[in-house]
Amino acid sequence: MKKDIHPKWYPNAKVIVEGEVVMTVGATVPEINVEIWSGTHPFYTGTQRLLDTEGQVDRFMRRLQRRAEMQQQQEQAIEKRSPLKLSVEEMSLGQRSTNALKEANLQTVGDVLALYEQGEEALLALPGVGQKALIDIKRFLRAEGLIA
Repeated sequence: MKKDIHPKWYPNAKVIVEGEVVMTVGATVPEINVEIWSGTHPFYTGTQRLLDTEGQVDRFMRRLQRRAEMQQQQEQAIEKRSPLKLSVEEMSLGQRSTNALKEANLQTVGDVLALYEQGEEALLALPGVGQKALIDIKRFLRAEGLIA
């Protein structure tokens, strides 16, 4: 058998909880520092004790608040992004068609949709709006979920 391979044994090692020696046991270290032992554990004492290590509850509450703020920002961004409020330029129709819609006093997508609901002929009646512009308008309105 090899010599000096086993650690030193301390038959009276002290178990320390919150700076207080609570018991002695046999161990390979002279002192054992623990946070919870059978004298304070809820299972043995029958009481429940909230152990807030390094502000875990505070960190959780901050995370929860940050999550609520992010959800609120997303909701605001969705409301702001409402396709009916977008300007005609954001439809990417081309300069000629965009100018024709503006001259007809159609400034937002909601205005264009209202005219489209009167019929395709109403849009085609505008000078500067042709079949290609009508197709692009319908494609945009479908992509935004405004028409079927």
